[in-house]
Amino acid sequence: MMFRSRDLFGTGLLMTGAFLANPSTLFRSIQCLFFCAYALLMGKKINLFITLSVMTGIMIFNLLVPYGKVLAEVWGFPITQGALLGGLHRAVTMEGLIMLSKASIRRDLRFPGSFGALLGESLLIFQRILDRKGRITRKSLIESVDALMLELSAEQECPAEIAPAPRTDRGILILGAASLPIFGLTGIGLFLG
Repeated sequence: MMFRSRDLFGTGLLMTGAFLANPSTLFRSIQCLFFCAYALLMGKKINLFITLSVMTGIMIFNLLVPYGKVLAEVWGFPITQGALLGGLHRAVTMEGLIMLSKASIRRDLRFPGSFGALLGESLLIFQRILDRKGRITRKSLIESVDALMLELSAEQECPAEIAPAPRTDRGILILGAASLPIFGLTGIGLFLG
């Protein structure tokens, strides 16, 4: 491993700030695609069907509160420009943050102190749930969530020790260079917005 988990986490936090500061839906969408590529490069799996389903669901729920210019009517329900664009913005934001967390949080992430241990454990559990979200099915929702929680609980009782990666200047330079497009797109979005 070329990157230490704390360096990945710190880079992820910086990218999160830049991502959330970007007002442009177009540039935020490009950043989201960059985060998907980043997660894939870090060896994470992305289920395209689940990703698109979540984004579609967010957009549909956003359409329930119509505002702006009416684009069309479906069964008497208005589809408005403001609700559609707002839903797209929220969907891209949610998936971008999920992809960034997939890429930035590793199993060996540790923080000093008791609060740091609690924070690291919370982030790790969140990452493990995201890694296994495909196991939760609508058909047996309660049973699949229960099985997932029991599995996560068993893993916490027997944690595997992972040796931290050594810090390398090359790894920090690569992470810094990888975050430049995110900051550039945010700057352009702020300038044009």
